Amino acid sequence: MSGVFDGYERQYCELSANLARECTSAAILNGEQKRQKISKIKAGLDEAEALIRKMDHEARMLQPNVKAIVLAKLRDYKNDLNNLKSEVKKLSTTDSQAARDALLESGMADALMASADQRERLLMSTERLNQSTDQIKQSRRMMLETEELGVSILQDLHQQRQSLLHAHNTLHGVDENVGRSKRCQGE
Repeated sequence: MSGVFDGYERQYCELSANLARECTSAAILNGEQKRQKISKIKAGLDEAEALIRKMDHEARMLQPNVKAIVLAKLRDYKNDLNNLKSEVKKLSTTDSQAARDALLESGMADALMASADQRERLLMSTERLNQSTDQIKQSRRMMLETEELGVSILQDLHQQRQSLLHAHNTLHGVDENVGRSKRCQGE
């Protein structure tokens, strides 16, 4: 693969992981802090989008046998970016919903306690979700590496087949020449 593509890929994976963590931490914030965090995340999304455009450009310049593998990775990264955008959009809309809920619940101590319990459960669920996401990303990377290895093995086998066919044709030609030679000597 292209070293430039690999560099962009590493940058994107790091940025994506950071943005996912930022989204998780933004979910527990309120008010101005949350708006600032969302603004920071949106800037990161713009940067991630630029990296994907660069990776796409690099991928289209690769050889066809590598290009298919790289474009498959790129589709996954685009899906990942769209998921992050959806999450940020959800965070933005829940911010106004959370403000309304806070106004309605003000003055109720039980509601605040329930909210704290919900936040704690949400943090635990988010952490488990992040761990699962990391495991899925690792599995996806392993799958792509295995696929790449399979393609390489198939190419090697194809080259070996071509060599065997060439050797067979050469041997057949030699066999014909030996037969002709025997016939000529017999005459």
